[in-house]
Amino acid sequence: MELEALISWLIVGGIAGWLAGKIMTEGGFGLPGDIVVGIVGSVIAGWLFGSMYPLFGPGFFGAIISATLGAVFLLFVLRVFRLGPEEISPE
Repeated sequence: MELEALISWLIVGGIAGWLAGKIMTEGGFGLPGDIVVGIVGSVIAGWLFGSMYPLFGPGFFGAIISATLGAVFLLFVLRVFRLGPEEISPE
């Protein structure tokens, strides 16, 4: 992996993880944790939205949108396993 690709993964992962932490209240893990959540969210988004990737647009902003959606999904799943389904319901 080239240095530029690694830096772009870290930047996209950091932005996506930070956005997911803001979307999912009580979901942030600090900057290093948000970067990890964002990168893992990118992988999840690639798996979930693989055929719909052009829907989010190419390039930097499309990568941030899809990685953020994947990170939100990851934070939701982590919260379900941490709290249990009965504590997540809005009622």
